[in-house]
Amino acid sequence: MDMPILTLRNNEERRLRAGHLWVFSNEVDTKKTPLTAFAPGQAAVVTASRGRPLGVVTVNPGSLICARVMDSDPDTRLDVDFFRSRIRDALALRARFYATPHYRLLFSEGDHVPGVVLDRYGDVVVGQLTTAGAEVLRDVILEAVLAELSPRAVIWRNDAASRDLEGLPRAVETAYGEAPEFLEIDEDGARFAVPALSGQKTGWFYDMRENRTALCRLVRGRTVLDLFAYAGAFSVRAALAGAASAVCLDSSEAARDMAAQNAARNGVAGSVEAVRADAGAFLEECAASGRTFDVVSLDPPALVKRRKDLEAGLRAYERLNRLAMDVLADDGILMTCSCSQHVDAWDLRRVALRAANAAGRRAQVLAQGRQGPDHPAHPAMAETDYLKSFILRLLRR
Repeated sequence: MDMPILTLRNNEERRLRAGHLWVFSNEVDTKKTPLTAFAPGQAAVVTASRGRPLGVVTVNPGSLICARVMDSDPDTRLDVDFFRSRIRDALALRARFYATPHYRLLFSEGDHVPGVVLDRYGDVVVGQLTTAGAEVLRDVILEAVLAELSPRAVIWRNDAASRDLEGLPRAVETAYGEAPEFLEIDEDGARFAVPALSGQKTGWFYDMRENRTALCRLVRGRTVLDLFAYAGAFSVRAALAGAASAVCLDSSEAARDMAAQNAARNGVAGSVEAVRADAGAFLEECAASGRTFDVVSLDPPALVKRRKDLEAGLRAYERLNRLAMDVLADDGILMTCSCSQHVDAWDLRRVALRAANAAGRRAQVLAQGRQGPDHPAHPAMAETDYLKSFILRLLRR
């Protein structure tokens, strides 16, 4: 091994031996291997206290998660061939599920490439690097992407808040080719477009695709409310699936305009009303006026970003669920979701039950969902299984 060594304290290797990919700074034997000896993003071999190699990591001495395991083989080199192999593995999985190249191609730890996210939009790739290790390797990753995918453009959307924790600047830049004005998405035959260099996350919420598909089976002839709708993915698909009407609501004017354009793009502009409003205020106004909907999709942004905020966040989720139930017609359908890592499925189920009791409703769970298979969860890392959803039937008591 010609790489530097990062040694763990006694008995701190158990998580890594079980497959977990994170090393925390308090697990390192800093007397033997001072973290200050490492440059941010530097590759190293992590060993147990007695010297047994556990794998190759990238190190960030200034982060609470001070190292991330890239491979369990201590002889691995983090070169172009390594990332090409990871990309090929990921492509083989996506090919089993998706007919067109519109999906998340690399999902960080879920695809055993911590800090690396890649989304495919046809022949355009949008990536996000969230760790110092991935940042140091950006040129290597880009070369691997070009070799395996031959895209016409690669965009780095490195503007995530998580980069702050790694001491990395935020930036959006075109790494290869010429960025198009819009990214185009094919989702189960529906066509969407979102701006390539702005908008949320890496452009599209691929993780909710299967949940949207499940809910679309229940919308024919129904009135639909799509809350926190972004670019109208669910409301447009609901209209294509035969919904009588759909209200597509977001607090962002840009999102409202994108949703309206996507409705027109799919020939359902007459069935989709794009509205800019605060979700809570809109629901209160509907309840006050007696306006109801047959199907409601409630997919808010993460309301619990830190574990210490869990209780306050759960109250916020409960309030939104109660407001949504207040505008739901009798025998209506609610899909409630949480993308908060610190909220587990039982938390969300309890939130929905409390809201139903407060609203005087009888609830039945029809389906439980998660992120799609292009966001595979790492079996040793609950952190990667972050998206929860329930489709509920609500009856008046």
